[in-house]
Amino acid sequence: MEPLVVGHLFPDYLNIYADRGNIAVLSRRARWRGYQLEVRALGASAEIRPGEHDLFYVGGGQDREQALIAPELAALGPSLRQAFDAGAAFLAVCGGYQLLGGYYRDRNGVELPGIGLLPLHTLAGSRRMIGDVLLECELEPGSKQTLAGFENHAGRTILDTGAKPLGRVVAGFGNDGESGYEGCCLGRAIGTYLHGPLLPRNPWLADWLLEQAIAHRTGDLPVFEPLPDELEKQAHAVSARRAESRGGRF
Repeated sequence: MEPLVVGHLFPDYLNIYADRGNIAVLSRRARWRGYQLEVRALGASAEIRPGEHDLFYVGGGQDREQALIAPELAALGPSLRQAFDAGAAFLAVCGGYQLLGGYYRDRNGVELPGIGLLPLHTLAGSRRMIGDVLLECELEPGSKQTLAGFENHAGRTILDTGAKPLGRVVAGFGNDGESGYEGCCLGRAIGTYLHGPLLPRNPWLADWLLEQAIAHRTGDLPVFEPLPDELEKQAHAVSARRAESRGGRF
């Protein structure tokens, strides 16, 4: 089988809180399941041909890094949206999550353009929302899962009316510290504030992303046999306990 191709957007700028570790997890879990992952760095003026990439990943960055790459990322917007429409999967974390929306407005009122893929926009706030966070998610009907991670953001992300959040906040702040929801999910695209990195402690989400990438490549959604994941389950449990010790906010 041809390798699964991952487009890693601006990896030299958007890689805060070990977000690059998410790529390592995807590569290893793909190998365990008999698939090869080919990761390609995509920067300014990258050529993104239709159907070439099965999954796109964009990590987090501080305001300075976001401001540096936002225009270049926005210029890739049409080809990225075309790839999404053709079935490619996306994972965007923190700053990358914000830039997959319509725009990010900083504290000075300057708007950084997003690519307009996810139905949301983000406004800078005066107080940072920091700490462990626990979510309850249901990406597939009737299959509830929990996501555990770490958030550190001042941006308040506001979903458009009718947009689907990634999950309900059990403990932590989430998108804006008020709505009780975190992240955004649209088809095969996921945006979230969860750092840490996210996938080592949430292997079910890593497998879901791999399933979507394989379905894009082959046309068929695979059925994965469970992996042992003992260390991953322990990491999830530790992170979940830390979040719960903060007390539920919603």
